[in-house]
Amino acid sequence: MKCKIKKDDMVKVIAGDDKGKVGKVLAVFPKKSTLLVEGCKMVKKAIKPTDDDPKGGHTLKEMPIHISNVKKEKE
Repeated sequence: MKCKIKKDDMVKVIAGDDKGKVGKVLAVFPKKSTLLVEGCKMVKKAIKPTDDDPKGGHTLKEMPIHISNVKKEKE
């Protein structure tokens, strides 16, 4: 599927919990018709303890949004 939105474009979320937010596209997944928008659809993910981070803990991460829920902002 071909989409008009590319990486580093500015988009506005028009549907969902983050409606009205504007952000930069971090990645596009055309086969799934989704994309990652900076600062939108944030979820808390658990991190297992590793040698680098022995405590582990939680971190915030962006999750993909369907392309139909965003529109390209005018530049």
